[in-house]
Amino acid sequence: MNKHLKNFILRGLIFGGFGPIVFGIIILIISMTEKYTFSGASVFIGILSTYILAFIHAGCSVFNEIERWSLVKSIGFHFVTIYVAYTLCYLINKWIEFKLKVLLIYTVVFIVSYFVIWIIVYLIIRKQTKRMNERLK
Repeated sequence: MNKHLKNFILRGLIFGGFGPIVFGIIILIISMTEKYTFSGASVFIGILSTYILAFIHAGCSVFNEIERWSLVKSIGFHFVTIYVAYTLCYLINKWIEFKLKVLLIYTVVFIVSYFVIWIIVYLIIRKQTKRMNERLK
């Protein structure tokens, strides 16, 4: 098996459980603050989909380690994989409606959020690299 696929699966298995934990905390807080009844099916779909989201999200970090890929290609694969996973999860759980206007707003917010996070990560890494290079001189 390809080492990158192994890493994807391993990371997904290690961190996948955090999705349902976060989902459980959210359901607990909602049930403590609101009179809301969750069906067994909605809780099961929520647990399953948040596990899959966390699995995919953790696994996608492997795209940045494929040395023969350019930065643009690895970010592109990461973006598309995360976007598809989140969009399907949001639609299946009915957290967003399957309407063009809603999907466009969701997509714009997703794209802006995604690239703001990447810019922040890039700036942090650049600052750390600069510090390390200064210490090495």
